[in-house]
Amino acid sequence: MSTDDPAPPPEQPEQAHPAEPTPMPKPKTPNLALRRLRSGFKPSRGQAIVAVVLALVACMAVVQVRVNRADDGYQNARREDLIAILDGLGQNTRRLETEITELEARKNTLISSADKAQTAREQAEQQVRVLGILAGTLPAVGPGVRITLNDPDAKMQSSNLLDAIEELRDAGAEAIQINGQVRVVASTDLVDDAPGVKIDGEKVQSPYVIEAIGESHNLAEAANFPGGLVSEVTGPQIGGTAEVTEVAQLGITALHVPDEHRYARPAPSPTK
Repeated sequence: MSTDDPAPPPEQPEQAHPAEPTPMPKPKTPNLALRRLRSGFKPSRGQAIVAVVLALVACMAVVQVRVNRADDGYQNARREDLIAILDGLGQNTRRLETEITELEARKNTLISSADKAQTAREQAEQQVRVLGILAGTLPAVGPGVRITLNDPDAKMQSSNLLDAIEELRDAGAEAIQINGQVRVVASTDLVDDAPGVKIDGEKVQSPYVIEAIGESHNLAEAANFPGGLVSEVTGPQIGGTAEVTEVAQLGITALHVPDEHRYARPAPSPTK
């Protein structure tokens, strides 16, 4: 080893570093936004009442919308249909008003009559006559219509005559007969029997003459109603003809013979 080389510096002892201090946990700060959000989900009593009121209003709105939709059927109806419906309602109203007036007059007569038994007897007889007309056991006269239906190809069925009867009844017909030989009542049955139709077991054929007593104009309008009796008979399915005539004084003479009831009996009068 040469003496000229410098000696290496002495090794310095490693200095000990102090241990790093453990970080302290940061104090938790309250989250004000979260607290406000939570408090917002806790409704007060006033908010609950407002919510209930709004729910009721919504239900009423839904019901009103449904009612309005239910009435939309009349908005799409034709003017002729609405007029016919209005005429029917007006006729029913007038009929009910007449019945009320008659009942009130009968009541007043019974109250003020000196001979109440005789008055009651006369009113009972009048009521029997009215019921006899409705039951078809008595002849009837009055204004009405005569409808003549010709069916050259014998295509009319019992359903066509039944539709005609129902249309006339809806228009206020009080007494109906067909071909002057069959009285139409509540128990009348119609059966196909080509060529022709059996009504209460009696056969009738074309031309079918339907006579009905009632307000003649309303009955004629019911027969001529678009899609009604005349349209059905004169249409391509039957190919017949129809003639509707208003009559000032019409006589219905055909009578209905009621069948004896086998099971039904008058109920006993209630006792006090």
